Amino acid sequence: MLQLGYIRENRDLVIERLGVKNFKDADKIISQVIEKDNKRRGLQMELDNLKAEANRLAKEVGMLFKEGRKEEAEQSKSKSVDLKSREKQLGAELAETERELKEMLLSIPNLPNAQVPRGTSAKDNEIVFQQGEIPSLYEGALEHWDLCARYDIIDFELGNKITGAGFPVYKGKGARLQRALINFFLDNAVRAGFREIQPPLMVNEASAMATGQLPDKEGQMYAIPLDGFYMIPTAEVPVTNIFRDTIQKMEDMPVCCCAYSQCFRREAGSYGKDVRGLNRLHQFDKVEIVCIDTPEHSYEQLEVMKSHVADLLRQLELPFRVLRLCGGDMSFTSAITYDFEVYSAAQKRWLEVSSVSNFETYQANRLKLRYKDEKGKIQLAHTLNGSALALPRIVAALLENHQTIEGIRIPKALQPYFGSEILD
Repeated sequence: MLQLGYIRENRDLVIERLGVKNFKDADKIISQVIEKDNKRRGLQMELDNLKAEANRLAKEVGMLFKEGRKEEAEQSKSKSVDLKSREKQLGAELAETERELKEMLLSIPNLPNAQVPRGTSAKDNEIVFQQGEIPSLYEGALEHWDLCARYDIIDFELGNKITGAGFPVYKGKGARLQRALINFFLDNAVRAGFREIQPPLMVNEASAMATGQLPDKEGQMYAIPLDGFYMIPTAEVPVTNIFRDTIQKMEDMPVCCCAYSQCFRREAGSYGKDVRGLNRLHQFDKVEIVCIDTPEHSYEQLEVMKSHVADLLRQLELPFRVLRLCGGDMSFTSAITYDFEVYSAAQKRWLEVSSVSNFETYQANRLKLRYKDEKGKIQLAHTLNGSALALPRIVAALLENHQTIEGIRIPKALQPYFGSEILD
């Protein structure tokens, strides 16, 4: 959530940056926010003056009764009762105005960083880095969904029978590969200085609101209305909420965590080749990295996180590229996002496997996540997160890119976790 003071002091800049995210009616909505805040300020001032007058009258009534001036005391007491009634009315009006103002602020996305390019869709994203050779497969090479059937490692139809589309069943060496990748990603994260967390798979409404899933992504989340819970779309949500309503010590920054979790997303509106096999699932496994840092150092930390993800892809011997997302393709809450894509040789297409983002103070303002600076002043922290990594498309690329006539070659770095050099 944007800071109200920043909006008031930088109105034109806020409108200009919202334009990069293609946010409609930015001028109108920002004007309405400032107008609503002016009303809130006026009501607060009137209420404060009313309370001061009520306190003065209360003291006056006591003094008049003490001096035996009963008639004057009763008059002042009557005025005090009228003030209390008006105070209650103003308090209710102020509370409703504050509620409306918060709803308006929640509807405004984060401002994109100055590095974010303009654009309306994924076609406008900028490729900032690419590494690795595109594999040349043998004649008759298969897409991963056919490889899954050949080696009996992932059963999409069985998952459809048990639950529905997008909930595959991992079997035998397929289940072992999942476990190998999870442990590989976690061990690498811990070695890199991330503290491992095992979070809940459900969060309450306050947690979903604090990290920006609500109200923006409500339609993408699986809800449990009876208990007021939501299945997590990523471990980012519970891990970041660990630090909700806290004040961090500056000397402890950056705070870095990693977490493995299953993730649940409705993925409404997905269709065609994008949903075939492992390309898009409703339930999937992912290792997430989350960092909290000061505004002065958060972009250095962003580079550290990007380097960590790139190193994982190198170890898995997958060709990859890094894209800086344009304003029109970024998430509601992000200030800047870099997507990592791996090349899927049999499908002949790039698959997104990670997003690494800096949210600056946007989430922290909702979370009330702060720190004490060197002068002892309380400041909002910056929050960052990234996938390190999401498994489904990594598995798809591993199966397709490393397939041989004898079986699926396992990358050297993963072999100790998988237990053999080949999946056959």
